[in-house]
Amino acid sequence: METNDSAACLEMKGVKPTANRILVWKALRQSAHPMSLTDLEEVLETMDKSSIFRVLTLFLEHDIVHAFEDGRGILNYEPCTSKTACNLSDAHIHFYCESCRKSFCLDDIPLPEFHLKEGFTIHSVSFVIKGECPQCRKKES
Repeated sequence: METNDSAACLEMKGVKPTANRILVWKALRQSAHPMSLTDLEEVLETMDKSSIFRVLTLFLEHDIVHAFEDGRGILNYEPCTSKTACNLSDAHIHFYCESCRKSFCLDDIPLPEFHLKEGFTIHSVSFVIKGECPQCRKKES
């Protein structure tokens, strides 16, 4: 992905495209899996943890990324594909592999419908399934 494309994506969501923001955005877009702060820190060796965290916080505020807790208390981040504000239709199920500690998006499995009691309002949904991914399962065989 070109820097200009990354800059355009950030500007579309109302964020000024600085060098650090473009680096974090590219890392998230190029990853095959959602990434934790620690994952990003390993990939972005030139950035310190606090700089990465500040960028992620800004990205969350502007609906550039989604975050979900992977079942260990660790947030994972992934790019939001919506060109506008995120909503519940952007949510999907995640799978956390307890062996390799990677998270996977299960976009093709629909979220269950929720009917809450009167007075409750949904802001976000997080659905994580834990187990072993196919690659780790093969290692055991």
